[in-house]
Amino acid sequence: MAPKKASTPLELYFPEPAARPGVDASFGHIIFDEGAALVRPAADAPETGLRDLPYGLVRVLGGKSAAWDPGLDADTMRKGLRAMVQTRLFEDRMFRAHRQGKTSFFMKSTGEEAIAVAPSLMLGARDMCFPTYRMQGWLIARGYPLETMINQIYSNEKDPLKGRQLPILYSARDYGFYSLSGNVGSRFGHAVGWAMASAFRGDTQIALGMIGEGTTAEGDFHEALTFAGIYRAPVILAINNNQWAISTFSGIATPEGTTFASKAIAYGIPGLRVDGNDFLAVWAATQWAAERARANKGATMIEFLTYRAAGHSTSDDPTRYRPADEASHWPLGDPVGRLKAHLVEIGEWSDVRHAQMEAELAENVRTAQRAAETIGTLGKSKPSTAEMFEGVFKEPDWRVIEQRRELGV
Repeated sequence: MAPKKASTPLELYFPEPAARPGVDASFGHIIFDEGAALVRPAADAPETGLRDLPYGLVRVLGGKSAAWDPGLDADTMRKGLRAMVQTRLFEDRMFRAHRQGKTSFFMKSTGEEAIAVAPSLMLGARDMCFPTYRMQGWLIARGYPLETMINQIYSNEKDPLKGRQLPILYSARDYGFYSLSGNVGSRFGHAVGWAMASAFRGDTQIALGMIGEGTTAEGDFHEALTFAGIYRAPVILAINNNQWAISTFSGIATPEGTTFASKAIAYGIPGLRVDGNDFLAVWAATQWAAERARANKGATMIEFLTYRAAGHSTSDDPTRYRPADEASHWPLGDPVGRLKAHLVEIGEWSDVRHAQMEAELAENVRTAQRAAETIGTLGKSKPSTAEMFEGVFKEPDWRVIEQRRELGV
């Protein structure tokens, strides 16, 4: 029998963002209901009973339930606020430095500071972060020297990475910060492998891997999830869903009507969806996942719902692909403003103290920048040419020796 001819021509669906330049900003396609996340399950609960969590939204500040409130003391919250403000002031100044020709490249994390700072303060000193972009808040929260960060951004003689990385691709093992890679998808695979090695050794360290939502469409993501699920790796796998992967909107990486967190279900891993602009919610979700990893219950995947307020990088003009005022319409607000308002509300902060802190932190950045600029900015100072031969081979072979001799270094 001949096959029946289809009566309706097939059509391919092409996802489009809710708004483009010249159109009113809209976030009506995103679900902000807390749903199943109103309840905080036990950290050792079986994964099979947690499969509704990826469709809710963990919130503490302004949320309907205090179930996820981590109960932080005021000093810890002020420390988090300070680190977020320091990060923002640092980035504003480095952005201006790029415009002045002092560095070749820069990225800001405006609106995403809580996602870097809260896990940095919550996790242990020996745990390891495998970061995506916009994670300098992790280093700042742990006291990494601002001058050293600027030296790396300027690619000058005191660049701690000796010119081997682009600006903002930091690496600081002693601060729990694994080398940042432009190939961000590799962060998940490396985090899972590092966590598996920690478990294999019988150690107590866990890993945190971070990627953007666009990277979930790459093979690295699925390979890492497969290993994490099968071997119950002690790892937290975080997706920073900031709505835009460079100029491509998030809908190109996951179908409408579902969530990035729901991708965890297929791998037998719990998935959480979290208000990424809520410092307390980010802390609580990281803490829950860390407790689960340390109890040998395996990996957790967290989708941090946030918004990239600035451009992708200094090479990007976001007004070409999204409404110019879209950031001001983001329903989850600003992480700095929300934590500040909470501290003021409970009587542990004030506008006067905040202004004083901002002035102090701004001076910290100016001082660090002046010190770095005495060493040199882009092209005015650079690591020794001899550095290109170091750290390549344990024992240099004849070609390296000959090349070095020819350069006379």
